[in-house]
This record gives sequence, C-alpha cells and structure tokens, in this order.
Amino acid sequence: MSGVYLGLDAGSSVTKAALFDSSGRQLGEASRRVSQSRPKPGWCEIDPEAAWTAAVSVMREVVEATGTNIAAIRGIGLSAAMVGAWVVDAHGKALRPGILWEDSRAQPLIEDKQAADPDFLSKIFRSSGCVLQQGCTLPVLAWLARYEPEVLGKAAHVFGYKDFLRMRLTGEPGTDLCEAAVAPGSARLRGRSEEMIDLFGLRDYRGLLPEPAPSQTIAGALTEEAAAAAGLKAGTPVVVGAGDVPATVIGAGGLREGAATAVLGTTCMVGVCHGEPIFEPADIGLLFTLPEKLWYRAMVNVAGTLNLDWALSLLAPDIEGRPDTFARITSMVAGVPAGANGVTYLPYLSESGIIAPRVDASARAQFCGLAPRHGRADMLRAVFEGVAYAMRDLVDSLGFEGEEILLTGGGARSELWVGMIASLTGRDIIVPEGSEFGARGAALLAATALGEFESVKAASAAVSGKGRRFSPDPSSRAAWEAGLQAYRRHRDRLLGG
Repeated sequence: MSGVYLGLDAGSSVTKAALFDSSGRQLGEASRRVSQSRPKPGWCEIDPEAAWTAAVSVMREVVEATGTNIAAIRGIGLSAAMVGAWVVDAHGKALRPGILWEDSRAQPLIEDKQAADPDFLSKIFRSSGCVLQQGCTLPVLAWLARYEPEVLGKAAHVFGYKDFLRMRLTGEPGTDLCEAAVAPGSARLRGRSEEMIDLFGLRDYRGLLPEPAPSQTIAGALTEEAAAAAGLKAGTPVVVGAGDVPATVIGAGGLREGAATAVLGTTCMVGVCHGEPIFEPADIGLLFTLPEKLWYRAMVNVAGTLNLDWALSLLAPDIEGRPDTFARITSMVAGVPAGANGVTYLPYLSESGIIAPRVDASARAQFCGLAPRHGRADMLRAVFEGVAYAMRDLVDSLGFEGEEILLTGGGARSELWVGMIASLTGRDIIVPEGSEFGARGAALLAATALGEFESVKAASAAVSGKGRRFSPDPSSRAAWEAGLQAYRRHRDRLLGG
C-alpha cells in the first residue's frame, strides 16, 4: 500500500481503529469499550449513540496518537460484529437500540416456526450453509415485526452494525454480500434469498433490507459532519466493508483455498477457506461468503475468551484489573499440570448455547470433577484447557487435514494458551504479526477499492507469511489425550451424546 489506510472494527464490546502503511504494517491503534445492555433475559443491545461516539473517538485518537496527516489517509474500511439488527430512518438515525448477534429474543419465534415445519432449520442451512443463530437479522426482524411494528413503520433500513456506522459516516445506506448471505440468505447466490425472506414472513418488510454490494466497493465519502466528529478529512472514500469474520480472514492472510484461520476472541471459531460453498457436515457450523468467489466454512464455540473474563471476575477479583493481571494468571496456571488435576470445564458460557460440535441452544458452561482439594489455580487452568479442547472439537468437526492453522484474536497473545492449542490439535499454530486483523482486513478492502491491489486475494497475500510458530509438544501428548477423553465424557453427558 503506497498510502495510509484506516480500518475501523466495531466488536460486540470493544471498538478499535488502526492505521496501516504501504506494507500493511500497523502504525497505531486505539480502542474503546462499549457497554452492552441486557434489559431482559436473552436480550443483548448497544446504545447506537454510544456506538457512534466510540467509533469517531477511536478514529480521532489513532490519528492523533500517530501524528498522521489526515490528507495522507486515502480511504477508510469498516468491519463490525455481524448480523443482529440496527433499525434507522432515512437519515440514518437509530429508532431503537442496536440488537447484537448474541441476542436470543427470537428463540420462541424460531421454535414456533420449527413446530409448524420440522424441516424449517434444515431449509435455512441448505440455503445459507449456516446453523440459524437467534441473533441473525431475519429472525430478529420477524420479532420486531411482531412486537415492535410501530418502530418498523418509521424505519427506512434494517441492517448490521458496520452498516449503521457507514451510513452515519457517509449518509449512504447499504450492506455487503456476506452480511446478506448469512442474514440468512443464499451462499450459492452470494447474497440475499427471497426464499428465506418469505420463510420468515417478511415480504412486507423486504424494502428495509438494502441491496448488497461487494465488500471492496466504494460506498460513499465522509460527510462534513462525520469528518469533524472523527477528526478526518471530509470526502475521504469509505468502502462497503465486511463483517468481523471475513475481515479477519483477509487481514490475517488467510484468503486462499485450503488455509485454516482460527479466532480466539470473545467467540471461538475455526474455519477453512474453500473455492466453492461447503455444506458438509449438514446442519452444523457456519458458512461465510468471502470476496472473489471464496467461502469460509467454520465451526464455532460461541464463547471464547469470554470464559476467561468471566472466570477472572469470579475467581480472581484480587488480581483482575491490575497491570500484571495476565502475567500473574499465566504463572498461576502454568504451575498446574495438563489435565488441571482432574477438573474439567465445558466452555459453553453463551446464552445462545452452542452450534458446534453439536447444535444445542440450551447448553451451558459448567465445571466437572471438583473436589475439596481443588483451588482456583486448578479451576483457572481448566478454563484455559476447556477452550482449547473446544477448539480441538471444532477442528475435528471440519475434517481439516492441513498441517497449520492461523490463530488470531486476543487469546492468541497468550503463549501458554497457543501452546495448549498446538498440542491438542496436533498442528503448528501460526500467530500472524500484528494485533488488529479485523481492522487490517477492512483497510485492505479500502486499499483494493482504491487500486493499490489488483484483488482482495492479492491484498491478503501481501500480509501473509509472517508470524510466530508454535509446534505441538510431543512430551505432553499422553496427558493431553487423557484430558481430552475426560472432557468429551463430560461434554457427551451434558449434550446427550
């Protein structure tokens, strides 16, 4: 990249902005937490004004921190947590709190649909390649149509998180192909599915769903008002962008057939890039439509680092929040042998349950094997291990036979955790250079749109191949295998397998 590009990545709880130079090197980053609201059981929302304030604040902060001349920023790329529903009027003003993917308010509606049509969920999978999550856009829109029709009566658009931010930045509504394909839509058609819209009874609301465009398309330019708020130059091009998963695959250098990319963030995910949509095994996992006729077949454990954050708040409040928190926890956990002295943790902490290696909306996290001799070090070790065991489940569910896996996300910063994953999966784990891969993927989309690269594949390839490599530890194989068997016994007991 010969210019400077800004990538904005709005996650479920943290919004980040980063600047990248002509080699894809990260020049600086800024982040800000955004509080979620859970006003009712199963609900998960964000105040749209708080989301907007966080977005413009981190853009301003990263420019100021790096001393970047705003005239040097050639384009802005966007990424954010996918699906959910952000309801806005014709001017982009939000009409209610933004609903996130974690939201499960639509579950009773889904159960009603399934009771009326036992093939309901399989129809969705055969179209989208995805197990339906309660927080997907179409079921949430169906819920809004039933319970908040007065809100939809004022609405002009319903779309995802990044699309809300982009409309505030440019005044232009829109969405990308991948977001439309997982709404749910059609993986084969790479976008919306009229069949899916009708399946949810949303024909009357079809006009609220913007027509999708390729992620590397220029969507508009920064307005004067948005530029002033973000400390940027008005008229700066803004691209359509992509959701957090596609952007991370691109930014990690994984946009090539056969490459496996894992994310150990709030959500835990492992997926492989394919040149055609993959629907096997059926009725499990997710399928993301990527730029340039590629697809990312993924298995997901809905809760990743969320498990550790929760465990620290409960088991180590005296350590949580200190500058050396992670170093102290790592030291504590490293002193416990593989297998956590017989404690097993099932990392199913999400209120929406799990969608791999099986689909079970009622699955919940739990400790197993606890005895009076166990202390918090054993329990914390079990949490680290439980997430690693879950990642082994995801790799096995994919049938992945490759020799290495790219690993991104906050959890990849822990060498102890990465080493566990390498030993449990039996693969080399590569942690790419950098930290904000979603933001980098978004920036690469902007760079491609503005002619820096001939394709998104070329942009992703330009940042691949660099990183730290972690190999399995053969001396611990027996201990890990014993721990894995214990984990799976407890898992199968919980899931009825």
